[in-house]
Amino acid sequence: MKATERAEILVQALPYIRKYTGKIVVIKYGGNAMTSESLKQQVMEDIVLLRLVGVNVVLVHGGGPEINDLMKRLGKVPEFVDGLRVTDKETVDIVQMVLAGKVNKSLVGLLETKGGRAVGLSGIDDKLIEAKFKDSRLGFVGEITKINPECVYDLLAKNYIPVISTIACGENGEIFNINGDTAAAYIAGALKAERLIMMTDIAGILRDPSDPATLISEITVAEAKKLREEGVISGGMIPKAECCIKAITEGVNKVIIMDGRVPHSILIELLTDEGAGTMFLA
Repeated sequence: MKATERAEILVQALPYIRKYTGKIVVIKYGGNAMTSESLKQQVMEDIVLLRLVGVNVVLVHGGGPEINDLMKRLGKVPEFVDGLRVTDKETVDIVQMVLAGKVNKSLVGLLETKGGRAVGLSGIDDKLIEAKFKDSRLGFVGEITKINPECVYDLLAKNYIPVISTIACGENGEIFNINGDTAAAYIAGALKAERLIMMTDIAGILRDPSDPATLISEITVAEAKKLREEGVISGGMIPKAECCIKAITEGVNKVIIMDGRVPHSILIELLTDEGAGTMFLA
């Protein structure tokens, strides 16, 4: 690519950079974008670039595959009810080790090798995420009762990238496993984020799951509820759509479900006309 072409690309991104400078963007990161090393490197590059041009990025991550891997190595069989991990006392210890330890610190390290300044947090730190027992069948799976975002604001004010693992604290010292999409929606709502980006393993919401050309690029909360009644939003997309609706109702301006397998999909979404995935609007 010629130098003039590179300069033209930067000029075209300028209006979008101006739009998001000083605003908060929450990114929920997981799925294949996390397990593929090359995609992981590109996601971290996107986040650091956004931070360097003045966008306040908050990274919320999961780590399901890593949790499953450690459980199997320890002789435990992962079990799920309604898409949520059954979490006994031993499993919640594993979740805490993997999410708040291995995964969180590896992401912090990657961001720093790309030139960013990052700090790892869990929902336990400064009681960032408070929760209670969600369902007796699920064990230590939490239902969020409160988000205390002060520590996130403090880090953003000092130009750090907060990297948040989705475990929570209970009023009696319990540690809870929290669904990553749910945690991201609540955190984005508490921060009144300009945008919540939900990185998934599919292109977005499709009217026909077998036809990528039927991608719905924009959808309102009311339309999303109607599409669920019609069966267009079904299966594993139902809880993701519910999290998007929750974020909108909590004050997030826009929420996007997009394919995290596409290289530099975050930059495509935020800094180009093209966009990516399905946008939820109030």
